[in-house]
Amino acid sequence: MTPADDAPLDLKLWLRLLSCTVRVENTIRSRLRTTFGITLPRFDLMAQLERHPDGLRMGELSKRMMVTGGNVTGIAGQLEREELVLRVPDPQDGRAFVLKLTPRGRTAFAQMAAVHQGWVADLFGDVSPDDKARMIALLDTMKPQLNAQLSDKD
Repeated sequence: MTPADDAPLDLKLWLRLLSCTVRVENTIRSRLRTTFGITLPRFDLMAQLERHPDGLRMGELSKRMMVTGGNVTGIAGQLEREELVLRVPDPQDGRAFVLKLTPRGRTAFAQMAAVHQGWVADLFGDVSPDDKARMIALLDTMKPQLNAQLSDKD
């Protein structure tokens, strides 16, 4: 996935971002499976619910995780069978349900999240704090521009 030396800068940037993302994601994905027997999408769903103790509707989870509703339904079903999440009636719409972490799910996620944070720190450990801050600032300027371009096309 290395672009030619004379490739346009935009293409080089895209490929470099993608390459780094894929490497980090694959490492985390493998470690989650090996250490905890959980997939990255299941971990991500639990992370979303951890941030929202009152629960989230399936559609909101789908949007936040950038996956289809069917994917969220499948992941939620697996976690529900393991008693890590539960569906409860939405207090604002009795026809709908929200998904919440169970106490067991909160405990399991807290353990996984602490280890996950260590893995991420390890992966970026050789990058100086100044470089990390600079990259974050650059990406922070890029994200709204990309969002604006995407919303203009809708």
